[in-house]
Amino acid sequence: MSLPNFNIGILGHVDSGKTTLAKALSQVASTASFDKNPQSKERGITLDLGFSSFTMPYPAHLGSSHEELLVTLVDCPGHASLLKTVIGGAHIIDMMILVVDIMKGIQTQTAECLVIGELTCDNLLVVLNKIDLIPAEKRDAQVAKVTKKIGVTLSKTKFTTTQIISCSAGSNIGIKELVNVISNNVKLRARDTEGDFVFAVDHCFGIRGQGTILTGTCLSGAISVNSPIKISDTKLERKVKSMQVFRRSVDRISAGDRAGVCVTQFDAKQLERGLVYTGSAVQTVHALVVDLHKVPYYRGAVTGKTKYHVSVGHETVLGRLTFFSGEREFSFANRYSFEETFPEESGDGVFALLELENSVQCVARSMVIISRLDIDINSPTCRL
Repeated sequence: MSLPNFNIGILGHVDSGKTTLAKALSQVASTASFDKNPQSKERGITLDLGFSSFTMPYPAHLGSSHEELLVTLVDCPGHASLLKTVIGGAHIIDMMILVVDIMKGIQTQTAECLVIGELTCDNLLVVLNKIDLIPAEKRDAQVAKVTKKIGVTLSKTKFTTTQIISCSAGSNIGIKELVNVISNNVKLRARDTEGDFVFAVDHCFGIRGQGTILTGTCLSGAISVNSPIKISDTKLERKVKSMQVFRRSVDRISAGDRAGVCVTQFDAKQLERGLVYTGSAVQTVHALVVDLHKVPYYRGAVTGKTKYHVSVGHETVLGRLTFFSGEREFSFANRYSFEETFPEESGDGVFALLELENSVQCVARSMVIISRLDIDINSPTCRL
């Protein structure tokens, strides 16, 4: 029987030690982990999502149905220019670890990652990293000082009771304690394993003599070896030749699992990222009706004349908004009032027709994150 999987996203400002922490926690690395991208090695920063894993004893508070829990780590880039990649990684996680360089405290992208966490996740841990850089006699006082400051910031979010842990990933200080804290905070979400299979692909590559490998996370449903799947918007259907979960061959995967799916007679150049699925759950759309909620930290006016960056899963495209308000539950049978801009004080439901410059693939009721990635990355302004 396959192990239940728990996905943890590691987010934070560039150079806060996220990849080093992922290495310190991991037992198995995937083909896309620890900055294996040549450009990442050249520039010395994470440029793409990295995946690795470790197993822990099954947390006692979850019962005794399993002996072990598989934990998948999603190492997200920290550079401001890669925010859309971070958004893509955040939508597949069950818990977020926000890494803070204890010497620098909360920085611009730390704050943006916290906003993303508020939108996509209900389970957060904060890790104060690099405590080995503080002299031993001053360490406790510095940890207490930074913990207090971060606590004030968290008090203004939904993460008011979040635990803050200190460690040094590079020196392996506090890693065992961090694993224990993770174990105590695991919350397994209910998974939809009965509906259509939907699999978010984040990497695609060929292996000579075997086929093409699609690596990603199962968002819903389940699939078995030899089952047919539809590949993104290519309109191609291929059978699953084999599957692996972190180098371990499996016959079946289901919602929540991180896996590599092997298919034959498919050119890896046809797909970089996208959705693989069965049935009709996934649709290719040029426009969407969305239920809008404004991020309180975004200070600018939200108008219908502006082009915004629209992120749905791993895809980010440009789009325009036409606002309307009325009944809180949307229905095509209802009448709505046109709005020039987002109505800040409206007590009604606020919706928008979102028209996209390029089509995207999505399922009904997908989360859509709208941003202004054209804002200067050096500006201390929220872009979400």
